[in-house]
Amino acid sequence: MAITSHQNITGTTDALQGPSVADFWQLLKPRVMSLVIFTGFAGMFLAPADMHPLLFGISLFAIAAGAGASGAINQWYDRDIDAIMIRTRNRPIPSGAVEPAEALSFGLVISALSVLLLGLASNWFAAGLLAFTIFFYGVVYSIWLKRRTPQNIVIGGAAGALPPVIGWVAVTGTMPIEPLILFAIIFMWTPPHFWALALVRNEDYQRANIPMMPVVAGAPETRRQILIYAALLAPLGVLPTLIGMSSVFYGLLAGVLGVNFIRLSWQLFRAPSDDAARRLFGFSIIYLFLLFLALVVDQALVAGQLLAGVI
Repeated sequence: MAITSHQNITGTTDALQGPSVADFWQLLKPRVMSLVIFTGFAGMFLAPADMHPLLFGISLFAIAAGAGASGAINQWYDRDIDAIMIRTRNRPIPSGAVEPAEALSFGLVISALSVLLLGLASNWFAAGLLAFTIFFYGVVYSIWLKRRTPQNIVIGGAAGALPPVIGWVAVTGTMPIEPLILFAIIFMWTPPHFWALALVRNEDYQRANIPMMPVVAGAPETRRQILIYAALLAPLGVLPTLIGMSSVFYGLLAGVLGVNFIRLSWQLFRAPSDDAARRLFGFSIIYLFLLFLALVVDQALVAGQLLAGVI
């Protein structure tokens, strides 16, 4: 078990102790997991079928746990570059709070339990998708893509885009066009979201020798790619309305949000600065949150109207 030193304000060592619950919690990447919970919930809520509330909660918990487990595996493999980068050097493994073997064992055990739990609570199709997502993020992205290609975020973004699909399949056992549109929205959102951050953290990635787009292709090309992806993302956000999945009110909101995404990307392209990149990065989080929240609220309002009509 890892041994860490905790010092008081005088610089002397107070005690030696092993990893805490908080250390293992950080291995799960709680910020990323919160996004998985939100988009996974949206996929489950939007699915046109009923599910017992207890099984609904257990299934959502399993999806979140699987995402967290893949984050632990990612941190186990990335412990060398995490120690170099300012943004990640205080994570549990490089800080010495958790031993690499502990992190890997933790990730693998939680992975297996989450897949088993989802299969028992919902169906094995959803469980299989969750297992694939864990493998894709923990192995395909972390071990294969991240250190080899500037398209790491583009291809690896599939893992982050799958939770609403898993949620939908957990409720219905099927995978029609609707959850695939949710997948496409997150998939197209991921590159401009992360590249905006990468522009600000470019020195970090250079130091760690990670071939992120700004490191390999340069900042101007990265800003051009961000603008292209923003232009492709905006119409995708409106697509749920065009296929009858949501109302015109959602479509109008999605359109406004998409136009603003393009506007901020254009500003970054024409007048590049760290502030412009930070504005786009911050708005990209708001964009995805409002888009999926609007889908859920829109569905809830439609369901309420139908119920009122029946009563």
